[in-house]
Amino acid sequence: MKRAIVVDIEGTVGSISFVRAVLFPYAKRMLPDWIARHGQQPETRRWLDQVSDELRASGKPSDDDHVLSTLLRFVDEDRKHTALKALQGLLWEDGYRHGEYRAHIYPDAATKLRDWHADGHRLYVYSSGSVAAQRLFFEHTEQGNLLPLFSGFFDTEIGGKREPQSYERIRKRISDGQSTEAPLFCSDVLEELDAARAAQLETLLVDREMDYPSPRLDSHGHRRVTSFADCEVSLVHVGR
Repeated sequence: MKRAIVVDIEGTVGSISFVRAVLFPYAKRMLPDWIARHGQQPETRRWLDQVSDELRASGKPSDDDHVLSTLLRFVDEDRKHTALKALQGLLWEDGYRHGEYRAHIYPDAATKLRDWHADGHRLYVYSSGSVAAQRLFFEHTEQGNLLPLFSGFFDTEIGGKREPQSYERIRKRISDGQSTEAPLFCSDVLEELDAARAAQLETLLVDREMDYPSPRLDSHGHRRVTSFADCEVSLVHVGR
């Protein structure tokens, strides 16, 4: 039976350190110049205006200088704000296109994704990074262009990753009307897996030593692997 498989990125298929040590600093460093050069372009303006509207609604100054300082604060706080993620995606595109870096992906994850795709399973991504950033990540990885493996991408516009309703929406979006198997969601974050399970998705905890030196032995009842190499085909059809 073929099924839908949804994967997280950071800490699941790629290292946490790549995002935090490479992508975040690059975006923070380039953001002021990006806004100065592209602030009036429609795609950039859309997200700046969203933050501006939020500042205005809370009674705070909402000009571009205050929008910029707010976005930089969001970076420092690791806020999963949709506008920040979208702008980061635009900035990261420049970095990828100019060869500033390649996305880190674990070799075992790349191998398993290729195997699942070859076996006819439908692959999706759900990450706090924008859809644009997700597509860039998989197009420019150290393991080659993996973008063609995926059938769709979801970010926080569909909802927060710790909210069961988000996974219910994803399940409806990816339903093909044929498969009776629940989608499988793979993540390194227990709270995300808890939310996915509440929405009737199957779950798999990816607990990598490089990202989590202290194993999460209390897996909240989720199936646990330390590498996708440990994920046998039978795990794609896990039962409750």
